[in-house]
This record gives sequence, structure tokens and C-alpha cells, in this order.
Amino acid sequence: MSASAHTVAPPPVPDDANALEQKVWPASAARDEHGELTIAGVRAADLRDRFGTPLYVLDEDEVRTHALRTVAAFDAATAAYGTTARVYYAGKAFLSTEVVRWVTECGMNVDVCTLGELEVALAGRADPARLGFHGNNKSTIELERAVEVGVGTVIVDSAIEIERLAAIADRHGAVQRVLVRVNSGVHAETHDFLATAHEDQKFGFAMDAAPAAVARIRELSSLELLGLHCHIGSQIFGVAGFAESAARLVDLHAQLLEGGPLPLLNLGGGFGIAYTAADDPSPVEDLASGIVAAVAQECEVRGIPLPELAFEPGRSIVGRAGVTLYEVGTTKPVTIGPDAQRLYVSVDGGMSDNARPALYGAQYSARLASRVSDAAPALVRVVGVHCESGDIVVDQEYLPADVAPGDLLAVPATGAYCFSLSSNYNYLPRPAVVAVREGRARVIVRGETVADLLRRDVGIAEERNA
Repeated sequence: MSASAHTVAPPPVPDDANALEQKVWPASAARDEHGELTIAGVRAADLRDRFGTPLYVLDEDEVRTHALRTVAAFDAATAAYGTTARVYYAGKAFLSTEVVRWVTECGMNVDVCTLGELEVALAGRADPARLGFHGNNKSTIELERAVEVGVGTVIVDSAIEIERLAAIADRHGAVQRVLVRVNSGVHAETHDFLATAHEDQKFGFAMDAAPAAVARIRELSSLELLGLHCHIGSQIFGVAGFAESAARLVDLHAQLLEGGPLPLLNLGGGFGIAYTAADDPSPVEDLASGIVAAVAQECEVRGIPLPELAFEPGRSIVGRAGVTLYEVGTTKPVTIGPDAQRLYVSVDGGMSDNARPALYGAQYSARLASRVSDAAPALVRVVGVHCESGDIVVDQEYLPADVAPGDLLAVPATGAYCFSLSSNYNYLPRPAVVAVREGRARVIVRGETVADLLRRDVGIAEERNA
């Protein structure tokens, strides 16, 4: 995406360009007596000095807080209607063995969608029976491993996969539990590339094709059908899309009940977070009560029991817990109109550590982390080091006008998808991930070095060994 594709209006000029918007930052984020940013009691400048920049910083207690709060919200909402909830952490948002440990200790299950994610979850000591395995093109090797270790639920995505999985389970003498992924035809109010329940896309079965898939599963002794699965999109702030999708799913669920039990209905995830002050996501308690009430009403209308419900939040668990630290390298004023300038602030990372602005036009915010300033707010665009005009970290923000080389800059709400989507574009090493808690910091994912990248180049290795 080119810089010209960013057309969102500038945010309002802030009264204080040093202030931390509470809903965007971890609850522990604050400024100390010197005006320096601290996260969980750890100074950002100390993190830079110890671990370098760019640097992903993850507040452990923030992750745990959101995990506990989400499980409690769905437990309460389903209990009010006489059923129960399974809450899965969507591992694609951010996955490491430590995060697996945190969320499972808070009562969450985990869903994965590749062999690599499965192995990370297992290495993090997740109970295989509490794992869900997604994916539109699971390989034979992946399905073999899932059956071998006893993955609790495989979400089947095609007729080919049904036959493939049944044969593998039969060979292992196992009965594999499955959900059928269905496209409800509902678009969430989100970016087109993030909406995943409309018909013309790669995931799942169309509504009219699902009955045949269910019938085939019921014929196979090595598969056990638990129910239906649907995911309508990502970064969703309200209940309306879930309610409409639930109406369609429950209608199909009721029809399929005539052929046998369907004890579980999985409504996916996609709950949004605030990236900027303009974002206003619903509290998870409101989402939980609203979604469950909608499903319960649809079941009541059709005279069927409310099944156990499952949900798969990822971003809403880990997103706000993350802050990325950068060091400013250069600044450059650019005229953008009559009597209007924008200050380009270049940092030492970019689209290799946060691809979302380039992929989706995602909006972020930023603050000076190493100091405060009483300089007037200036309209800035924070950009990276990559050889791309679309290498934008923060499209439009106000920072103190005296932002300068050597300043430490912090971008909040980067806990989800930034690490997961990171790359070595332009041969930049991927940053480390550091967890902070109670005034202490520790590396939970090691960063790469240029030497690490060179070791993968066979030509260089052969030349050195010659």
C-alpha cells in the first residue's frame, strides 16, 4: 500500500502530546518523575539499553487480566442461560510458549492453525485435549500429528479434509472430534481483507453445502461431530454482526439436530481493541452478554436447547498488552498543502515488525518514551527504514515538534499480529520479545541478528567452509 492510500483524516490536535490515552496503553503504562515511559514499572530507556530497538514489549499481567476477564465474562453470560462456554485463545494473534502458559493458567483453551503453532502450544504444556486446530489446507502431516497427540477438536474446512482426517484417525484407531466450519454470509463491520464469513473466500462450507458435509461425517466411524463453527471477521466493536450470524447458524443447527446431536456451537472471535483515541470497542462483558442472549433467543424461537458455546478471542487478549519501542533516526518536514506541513519521523524498524499498516491501512498512535516536551504538537507520520513508500508505522499522529534523532518512540497496542506477521524484508532481523512484570524484564523470544540471517544462506556457508 502506498502512502497515498492512507486517507484517514488527521486526529484532533491534542491538548498534551505527551499524554497516554488510557484505553490504548497497558494499564501499567505511566510516566515517571522524569517524564519517561514505564511499563509494569520498567523504564523504556532501560529496555532499550538492555535489549536494543526495535523491541516488542509485552505486559504479562495485562495479558493475564484480559484472559481472566474474558473467561469470566463468557462463563457468566452462558451460566445465565443454563449452559457453559469454552474460550479459546486464538494463537495466530501472538504465540510463544510463555503466552501459552499464561492463557492456559487463566482457564483458556488454545487454537492453532499450523504444525508450527501446534508444536509451540504443546511445548508450552497446553493440554492437547483443549486445543482446536484450524486451517483451510491442513496437510496430512499436520492431521497425523493432531490425531497422534490427541487434539481435542479439528475444525474441518472441506470435503477433501473430511476424508483425509477420517482415514488418518481410522489408521490410528482413534475417533477424532470435529466441528464443521460454515460461512454464514455475514460481513462484520471491518476491512474487506479481515472479513472471513462471506461466501467468496477460502474458509469453510457455504450454508447450503454444510448439510452434506455433516451427513458424511456422521457416516464415518472415526469422526465424531460436535457441531458448527463460524468466524465473521476481525476487529469487531459491536454485537450486531454476531447476532445476525447467530440467527443463520442456529437455523442450520436446528435443521441438523434432526440427524443427531450437536452439543457445541463455536461463534469464533474477532473482538476489537482501541488502537487510537478514536476507537471505541465494546467491553467484553457487553459482547458476551449480547452474543449469548442473541443465540439463546434464536434457540428459544426454534424450541431447541441452547448448546455449549465456544469463542476464540486473540487480539482482545494480547493486543493492548504490547508496546513496540523504536529509536528515531531522522526527521524531515514535508509540505503537504498550502500553509501545511507534515513532519516525517523515521525510526529503526517498520513494516518488517508491523505489517498491518501496509496490509490493511491500520491506524496506530505513538508517544515519546524517553522524555516529555512542552513543544507545540506537530502533525507527524512515523515511517520505517524499508525501501517502500508504504513503509508506514503510524500514519498520522501529533508529537511534540521538537522530536529529534535519538529520541525513543513507543507505539502501543502492538501485542497482536505484529510479531506474528514479522519478516526479514530488506534483511532486517526480527526484534526480540520482552515480557515485563512487577519491575522486571525478561526475554521470552530471542531477537535475530544479521549473523543469524547469514547463517541461513547456503552460498555464504559453503564459501566459509571452502
